[in-house]
Amino acid sequence: MGFLSRLKHIVEADLYEALEQKEQKNPMAMLNYYLRQCEKEVDKAKVLVERHETLVREYEKEWQEAMKMANKRKQQASIAQQAGAKDLYDYAVKEQGVYSERAERLKELKVQTQDELEALVQKYEKMNHKLKDMHVKKLELMGRENSARANYRMNQVLEGDTYTNKTFTRFEEMEKYLTELEHKVNARHMESTFDIKIKELEGKLYEKEAIQTNQ
Repeated sequence: MGFLSRLKHIVEADLYEALEQKEQKNPMAMLNYYLRQCEKEVDKAKVLVERHETLVREYEKEWQEAMKMANKRKQQASIAQQAGAKDLYDYAVKEQGVYSERAERLKELKVQTQDELEALVQKYEKMNHKLKDMHVKKLELMGRENSARANYRMNQVLEGDTYTNKTFTRFEEMEKYLTELEHKVNARHMESTFDIKIKELEGKLYEKEAIQTNQ
């Protein structure tokens, strides 16, 4: 167990170190992680509050049952007393006392649990408000981060001479490439159509000479 305990601490230490490194690289990712942990704690608190609500209902149910039995034994004791049945009377009185004490104890527990429940509900509501405020703060930070990133990128284009020069250099390279490509295309087109165009010119010259001869 000692070895397993040490191993657990080593693993946890490595995990925390990894998380710290990750937080330094991506704070927003770690913020989301911590928010998820807080959400889990709020969910756990909700379960505890619901359990206390169930306890209050159970105490109420048991108290009513105990009061019902105490009243029943009280009536039965009265009947036994009137009938002169001492054994039954003594038993009914004893049972009435047991149920009455139980009802009193259940009432105290119900009141105590109800007070605890009210305190838990208040804390649970505070946790929910706190979590909501954290989500709002997260949105605010996301907006600020996005604005900072956008401004940084835009400023690189608008104000950064190096970035701008690189961009224009790329434009010049692209224009040069297109010009060379156009020359190559035109040269190939001229080469492929040269013979056809010469034959067309030769035909026209022949027709012109024939017309002049006939005149």
